[in-house]
Amino acid sequence: MAAAWLRAVFLAAVAASAAEALGLDVHHRYSATVREWAGHRAPPRGTPGYYAALAGHDGLRRRSLASAAGGGEVAFADGNDTYRLNDFGFLHYAVVALGTPNVTFLVALDTGSDLFWVPCDCIKCAPLVSPTYGNLKFDVYSPQKSSTSRKVPCSSNLCDGQSACQSASNSCPYNIEYLSDNTSSSGVLVEDLLYLITEYGQPKVVTASITFGCGQVQTGSFLGSAAPNGLLGLGMDSKSVPSLLASQGVAANSFSMCFGEDGHGRINFGDTGSSDQQETPLNIYKQNPYYNISITGAMVGSKSINAKFSAIVDSGTSFTALSDPMYTEITSSFNSQVQDKPTQLDSSLPFEFCYTISPKGSINPPNISLIAKGGSLFPVNNPIITITDTASNPLGYCLAMTKSEGVNLIGEFYVWVEDCV
Repeated sequence: MAAAWLRAVFLAAVAASAAEALGLDVHHRYSATVREWAGHRAPPRGTPGYYAALAGHDGLRRRSLASAAGGGEVAFADGNDTYRLNDFGFLHYAVVALGTPNVTFLVALDTGSDLFWVPCDCIKCAPLVSPTYGNLKFDVYSPQKSSTSRKVPCSSNLCDGQSACQSASNSCPYNIEYLSDNTSSSGVLVEDLLYLITEYGQPKVVTASITFGCGQVQTGSFLGSAAPNGLLGLGMDSKSVPSLLASQGVAANSFSMCFGEDGHGRINFGDTGSSDQQETPLNIYKQNPYYNISITGAMVGSKSINAKFSAIVDSGTSFTALSDPMYTEITSSFNSQVQDKPTQLDSSLPFEFCYTISPKGSINPPNISLIAKGGSLFPVNNPIITITDTASNPLGYCLAMTKSEGVNLIGEFYVWVEDCV
């Protein structure tokens, strides 16, 4: 159930100030190849295997999350394009340029974590080339090869690993565990230039001094099946890229992402939205600093549901997952208003409510809207996914929601949006 576009403005944690633009030509090698990759070598879109793979990734994601003012808009210097790469964990990726001379990386975009890291002085990293990458050839960052690279000492306020430091002048170590299947990244923190381009007035390249992880050791999915060339944390912590850009006055303290149904989208930093947009406040929890919002109600078809729960908005999750009692209330109401016959389409699918398509071939499921704190109404663009065979013939459809235990996630496939321009 992909929406036509996902548009969400996330607030970062740091205020912004003015910045001066610097001119520099930056080139990359990925765009044409990545566009070709966006729908390549994965289970055909719409098939049970496609959605089973997405939901499998989401299950790991839920367990991980459960445990755990200034200038105008800017984009990455290579452009604001994002791409969903199915062979790399069904995540969304963008191209970034770091260092002097600059080196480009294809990084996963993740609102569920904070630190930006890339493979660096590798002890254990994903390969640079692989038959599964197609024509892609990845790069590795090395502090010694960049004239603008600086180490981040243990005395830095961005260093969370001070307990492992022998002295304040040592390089700050980091170690982040992401998923339950031994997926992690570790190394040391470094500081170098990130290249961006203004999206107001005459476009100019600007540089920002960014603290990021020199990822020397990766494990689990990072060795090839997801984020093999790095991950860009978009969370609320002071060390996330949006927060660092805001603290330097490069962009306002916000960003937006749009995910298109065809796998292409965009990301912009400093996008503060429009005056007529729907808004809701964030719930700030020090122990779980995610993009957490409060849902106060729901509409399913003609039925109003008194829903009160908090949920994490996460770009690293495909489907919405709700815990009881809300999961049962919404799915039961949906099921009672569907006129098509229930069916079990494929045992690999994680969805409880699936239906055959009527002989007329039309699909008219009940509409679903979520009411957020403050009264904003967010209609779900399309609450279902249509299941097809390998020849793209429709077999049926399912309510694209799974049951969770303890954590509520609003994923990229289950969102409210307008067209992204």
